[in-house]
Amino acid sequence: MRWLVLSIALLWMQPALSQGVYSENWSPVCRLGTQSGSGCDAIRNREILDAGQPPWRAIGRINFASRDQRSHCTGVLVSDRLVLTAAHCLYNAPRQRWIPPSSIRFAAGYQRGSTAAVSDVAGYQLHSDQGKDGTFDDRADLDWAVLELSEPIGQQVGYLPLANAEDASAFVAGYPGVRPHILSRTETCPPRRYQGGILLAICPVMMGDSGAPLLVETPAGLQVAAILSGVAATPEGVTALFLSTELFDLGPQ
Repeated sequence: MRWLVLSIALLWMQPALSQGVYSENWSPVCRLGTQSGSGCDAIRNREILDAGQPPWRAIGRINFASRDQRSHCTGVLVSDRLVLTAAHCLYNAPRQRWIPPSSIRFAAGYQRGSTAAVSDVAGYQLHSDQGKDGTFDDRADLDWAVLELSEPIGQQVGYLPLANAEDASAFVAGYPGVRPHILSRTETCPPRRYQGGILLAICPVMMGDSGAPLLVETPAGLQVAAILSGVAATPEGVTALFLSTELFDLGPQ
């Protein structure tokens, strides 16, 4: 992408919206890195989490469905009603328009068809510079969104607070495209700051994980340090791009 001054080619998660969540065309992502055959194995080997139990049930799938496509991303509750995710998850690329809130649902603690709680979406907030003309702006620091749920399901399933800073013990928990019905987590993915609130980490993630939280262990429990935006191919392997929570505008709490 234009914003990233690195000798790598970014592969954003946005194609998941055009391919649909049940597409088998994951090979471009799985081949990222130096070992072409190991990408999907690393994702399939992620630890499976009990999504119906705390604190994992604060994470869930953001689902969009229409007559001609189905897609999903990952989101995380950070208050009774607010869910963090990536902005590109809410953009219908084939139709070149933003998905209406009425077509989106958040399934907290989703696992193999079961959920801990489900809510419709009343609305969502984007960066003030995002979507001004109805299109998606691929500038990295704009790729965040805050969903406002119709129901305060965070009171039921809990939510995860925001972390003040990145930590070496950070990891990702989400719903990757090759295992879209199972919440799984990566091993530790130590992030490094690239610029502003943009973080990079070598981490086995792919489409479907978009919007997944980068979590850190603290004495008070798990906290959200960032959300996943995209991935890139580098000599070191699959480099994940995260947006620090410092970039989000959650409004009055």
